[in-house]
Amino acid sequence: MDKEIVELIGGIIALIGSIFLLLGSIGLLRMPDSYNRIQAGTKASTLGTMLSVVGTWFFAPEWFGKFIILILFVLITNPVSSHVLARAAYHIKIPLTPKTIVDKLKERQLIDPERSAYRKKVKTQNK
Repeated sequence: MDKEIVELIGGIIALIGSIFLLLGSIGLLRMPDSYNRIQAGTKASTLGTMLSVVGTWFFAPEWFGKFIILILFVLITNPVSSHVLARAAYHIKIPLTPKTIVDKLKERQLIDPERSAYRKKVKTQNK
């Protein structure tokens, strides 16, 4: 394949990744609460970063191994870190938007007596 065509394909893929990153940043501004912001930012940044790295690979194919390691790192750390941030926000009681209909975590905590949060709640209510 011609080098210019390969670089054009890489540029288009990197541009699509940049568009996902832009849409994720717009989602951070538009979402109503921190949980939705975390979700929008994580999904868009994971896909956008991966596409940008794949697009860059077309410009430097000799770095294939480094790009694979980078993609795996982003694929693992972005969802895990957003999950930890959302759980921490929930446990320090950052409020959900009033539009939220279902709170599965709250329902689970009230039902599962083995959870430490439930035991603490029961102890404080009994006193």
